Amino acid sequence: MPNLKEIRNRIVSVGSTMQITSAMKMVSAAKLKRAQDAVTKLRPYAAKLKELLQNLSAVTDPSENKFAKINDSKSVLIVAVTSNRGLCGGFNNNIIKRVQFLIQNDFKENDVKVLCLGKKVKDVIKKTPNYFITEELSAVEDIFSDLTFDRASTIANELMELYKQQQFSKIVVVYNRFVNAATQAIETEQFLPVLEVKQEEGVSVAQDYIFEPNKEDLVGLLIPKSLKIQLFKALLDSNASENGARMTAMHKATDNANDLQKSLKLSYNKARQAAITNEILEIVGGAEALNN
Repeated sequence: MPNLKEIRNRIVSVGSTMQITSAMKMVSAAKLKRAQDAVTKLRPYAAKLKELLQNLSAVTDPSENKFAKINDSKSVLIVAVTSNRGLCGGFNNNIIKRVQFLIQNDFKENDVKVLCLGKKVKDVIKKTPNYFITEELSAVEDIFSDLTFDRASTIANELMELYKQQQFSKIVVVYNRFVNAATQAIETEQFLPVLEVKQEEGVSVAQDYIFEPNKEDLVGLLIPKSLKIQLFKALLDSNASENGARMTAMHKATDNANDLQKSLKLSYNKARQAAITNEILEIVGGAEALNN
């Protein structure tokens, strides 16, 4: 059994750790509220834009759009979205596992490159230079330090430019979709080429349109805007999911530290009582020896 000083030092250490985890939980909870509001406000706009494109696709040939044409390149780009910091449970590890699964299974016959939005996935992917994309895209390194639509649009524009140059035949985005503070769903969305939006059963689509400007110009304006919104929504979802995962992880860590501290205090009291009992026995034994 460790001595009293060691147990006392461990109690102090666990208490300090519990204060840190509790503070991080409160900070993440405050950030989560803002991040959750941002993504929930964007979702109706993104859904309405999708509905508009759905109506437009009923009267437009997708092959007329340069972002819908499939090129002959054998390369695939995976845009992996993680956080810059850890201490958020399996948030980052789940994305890394999904990227590795896609490389080894779905895209095993392709030349795969990975664009890392977040330092955690970059630390893993850069160990395999064959997969890590070395092009320095604007605002990629620290996108979550100042997450704005303008910075996300810059990345989306450069991704679209890479596709127009036929460097990649497909671009997919892997990120955590925010469900609630304790739940995140891993999503693998195709960014390019643009998939034709299929009409849902029972949903009527108006097809009598008068276009001003013409259909090609209108599609050329709407689809890039839709792609920027799609990427920005993925980043907002990931940001909200990160704060939710960190808040949940720190809540569990605080509870575990509290339980450990209680256990250590019980061990400390037992050890102290045993030491007191031994001292009493020694005193009584010494007194008996003197009397005899």
